[in-house]
Amino acid sequence: MAVATARNVFINCAFDEEFAPGFHALVFAVIACGFNARCAREMSDATETRIEKLYRIIDQSRFSIHDLSRTELDPEHGLPRFNMPLELGIFLGAKRFGDEDNRQKRSLVLDITPYRFQKFISDLAGMDITDHGGDPRRMVGRVRDWLVTVSRRRSIPSTAAILERYDSFMAALPSILADEGLDPHNVAYADFERLVLAWVKRVPPRR
Repeated sequence: MAVATARNVFINCAFDEEFAPGFHALVFAVIACGFNARCAREMSDATETRIEKLYRIIDQSRFSIHDLSRTELDPEHGLPRFNMPLELGIFLGAKRFGDEDNRQKRSLVLDITPYRFQKFISDLAGMDITDHGGDPRRMVGRVRDWLVTVSRRRSIPSTAAILERYDSFMAALPSILADEGLDPHNVAYADFERLVLAWVKRVPPRR
């Protein structure tokens, strides 16, 4: 069992094109705050099943962000998405039944509105769920404020500073992707992570 590093933040959310702005906002916020963004898309290895990959990443992550906002029925099959609640359950199980290191895990659970989750995961009643209204900028702010709280790092820039960098990055992203020769509708996670890291390093925050 690996030691969960306090720099790793596991991101659990929908990966479809419709939610891409939200996913990108979560990744940007984590990296801009000085943490490592981890998710199931970070590596493709045919020798490792998806669930084993999730176990490994969760084991290595002290923190996690779980977005439960995508509960719509799949238009093809007429069924809801269960991956996000499943991965939240795995993280909670690791915290509850794991060793001393795993008991230090902390989670941010996001949804569109604060109490909507009670209609589809009533067992989470009593947990603090943070709303974002489907707004990527609000997601960035929520993540920043939570990471400051749980990590107690003084080096994390202010919410206003991170949002300014986020707005600048998203405005420049089409040109960056064009310069890189990347398809804006099909950006691999590794490419997006690399571009965010380079931007954060190149554009210092104004606190």
